Amino acid sequence: MALVNGSNQPTVPVEDRGLLYGDGVFETIAVRDAVPEHLDRHLRRLRTGCGRLAIDPPALSLLEAEALLLCAGVERAVLKIIITRGHGGRGYRPSVETPPTRILMINPWPEHSPDYRNHGIALTLCRTRLARNPLLAGIKHLNRLEQVLARAEWQDEYQEGLLLDTEGLVVEGTMSNVFAVRAETLHTPALDFAGVAGIMRERIIEHATRAHTPVTIGELSLPDLARADAVFFCNSLIGIWPVRQFGACLYCAHPLVRDFVRCLDIA
Repeated sequence: MALVNGSNQPTVPVEDRGLLYGDGVFETIAVRDAVPEHLDRHLRRLRTGCGRLAIDPPALSLLEAEALLLCAGVERAVLKIIITRGHGGRGYRPSVETPPTRILMINPWPEHSPDYRNHGIALTLCRTRLARNPLLAGIKHLNRLEQVLARAEWQDEYQEGLLLDTEGLVVEGTMSNVFAVRAETLHTPALDFAGVAGIMRERIIEHATRAHTPVTIGELSLPDLARADAVFFCNSLIGIWPVRQFGACLYCAHPLVRDFVRCLDIA
């Protein structure tokens, strides 16, 4: 099921800049019992991404109405919202007159083993490095080539891959944000130069702050992960996945991570 600019007969012009250049942003939203979860947060991030790319976004009320229409009667699925700059312009130069294209689609829910959440995952270090670009850092833009290349590096023996930037600093997973726990303090990368500022990441930081758990947002290195008491990954679909093994590092269940799972993770 999909809508393109409100039409249930979805077609996208071949000259759409989202297709030609990855010129746009997107959101991936969990749907349970016909409700797109944390839709307000996702729409705010979508608007922020459009602002960063100088795309005039559709009204959030319109996107909300179309999202609810598409999710009606859906028990469990994934809602994807894509905003492109539309078509037009000469080469890379965008048109100032063409309205953006909005695409909403429903996809099947990804089935992951509950063992990943309950007992942890095996993590690998990706050879692919993320470029440092503060202009694009934090937003969920359509160009995901680095993630595609990184995910192609392994098969099913690992459940997630760790991405570093070109300076060798920890940024995120291929599809998720990363946290480390050391001495009852939560650590996560700042994402000033690369990475996506995830919705679940935002919720975890807010929950930790309310619970008076110290949170450090800054540089994170591979030695920091090796010294950590716990490491976990998160996004809006997988919820929270603790890391069981990363190379020679073995991690045990940590009460702080269990608290996050109990309070935030209903995947």
